[in-house]
Amino acid sequence: MVAAVSGRAGRQPGELFAGFAVLAVLAGLLAYAVVDKGRPHESGYRLNAGFAHIDGLSVGSDVRLAGITVGQVVEERVDPKTYAAQVTFTVRPDIKLPDDTAAIITSDSLLGGKYIALSPGGDDRMLAPGGTIGQTQGAISLEQLLSKFIFSVTDTLTANRQNKAAQPPAPAAPDAP
Repeated sequence: MVAAVSGRAGRQPGELFAGFAVLAVLAGLLAYAVVDKGRPHESGYRLNAGFAHIDGLSVGSDVRLAGITVGQVVEERVDPKTYAAQVTFTVRPDIKLPDDTAAIITSDSLLGGKYIALSPGGDDRMLAPGGTIGQTQGAISLEQLLSKFIFSVTDTLTANRQNKAAQPPAPAAPDAP
């Protein structure tokens, strides 16, 4: 048994070359995946929308209509005059949106990312490529909602304690004979 193992101690040049080739291919695939992930794949026409808050939305986030992904966010910037977040996103070319469509930033889940949900209106005019959606709703922060709830409960409890402290004590019941 020892003789069989020690006889194979030297590597063949073909095996060594094959091992390096496999490692090179894996490194190339990994590099392609990392570089390609940062670039949004554009297909369709671009639309713009302005939001007060886009917390958690990023380039590459989904744009969904009726729960189906129809595009991606391709650019985010701050308008230097209004300080609002301006978002540019794509929509598939086969989907024509009415002029009164609304864009809402929604959470994918409690722990997940954000996406833009489109809610079409009933207007007969359609948004042109490069158009701007006027009706928007920014991201709702879970932390802000929880803090508002906690502060409202705290304020209610404080007000109840103050009301009880300000009330005169109830008269004692007369003793029964």
